Amino acid sequence: MFSGSILIESFFAFLWALVVCSLAIPPIIYLSFRKRILDLPSDRRSHQDSTPRLGGLAIFAAITTSFAIFGDFSPKELAIQQVFAGILLLFFAGAKDDIVPITPFKKFFMQLLATGIVVFIGGLRITSLHGFFGIYELTNPGMSYALSFIIIVGIINAINLIDGINGLAGSLVFIMSLVFGLLFYQIDSPYAILAFATAGASIAFLKYNLIDGKIFMGDSGSLVLGFLMAIFSVAYTESNLLPDSKTPHFCIAILLVPIFDTLRVFITRILQGKSPFAPDKKHIHHILMGLGLSLPWTLISLLSLNILTISLVTFMPHVNINWFVGVLCVIAVGFSFVLKWMDFKTTKTLDVI
Repeated sequence: MFSGSILIESFFAFLWALVVCSLAIPPIIYLSFRKRILDLPSDRRSHQDSTPRLGGLAIFAAITTSFAIFGDFSPKELAIQQVFAGILLLFFAGAKDDIVPITPFKKFFMQLLATGIVVFIGGLRITSLHGFFGIYELTNPGMSYALSFIIIVGIINAINLIDGINGLAGSLVFIMSLVFGLLFYQIDSPYAILAFATAGASIAFLKYNLIDGKIFMGDSGSLVLGFLMAIFSVAYTESNLLPDSKTPHFCIAILLVPIFDTLRVFITRILQGKSPFAPDKKHIHHILMGLGLSLPWTLISLLSLNILTISLVTFMPHVNINWFVGVLCVIAVGFSFVLKWMDFKTTKTLDVI
């Protein structure tokens, strides 16, 4: 049964977030230049001009006010109040880092704190693997809490790390939140309203980030959006109203690109004896652009991959999760070797030149 109320509220939440974000960004750009809160060009940056990095302020304002007006805080089992507490913590941590850089440890601590509020106080955590590796219900609470922390913090950082070129993080989040909104709408969950509000803010931000190139979302945006994608994943995986166990399939497919990129980069850095958090330009979008792809074609390639995996789950409803993850891993490993080889060939050619 679909709720007409959820549908109407989701529509207005999307529209409100879109309008608020659109109206908020121009004055933020103006003030950023006046106060010199800018992201300066460097050898690790893909942009050539000093650019404001407080787009997350508009995204945060759009999402929170939208859900405050049209959302539903009453279902205690969904931990929505605790989710908003986590959003506030991560927004202020990210905004502080965008203005005056803070240490990675402090940012990581705030991620743990926001996750702990949702998991321990809100009770929103992974309690079943739906047959992955033959495991269903997690009877050990310690395993459930630990896995929930790893998943939520991991997704936060995956979205944060994929934000490396104009339009990529915003476009991925738009697709993710739109799909999550439709999925939550099917089970009549208030998270649908929050997801559509996120989609509205993301598409408004893209106008100034992707089309105009005038502003970045910064950590104040990427941490909040990463946290929301993580919460949506856990909440949907834990939804018990569906007649099948496809919930983790959808979450893996929706988040495939940032998860794949983060795991690939971390494993590569560790194998090279480097810290997994050491900055470099070895992310998938950097490699694709280094191979000669333009920004639009890089975006089209990665967004198409994201849409393709979501479509596979949608039109293959009975696929076993172990087979599904296995196939994705084989494709990911093969693709990683191809990227490594192409990156090596490109680097070697540049060295010769």
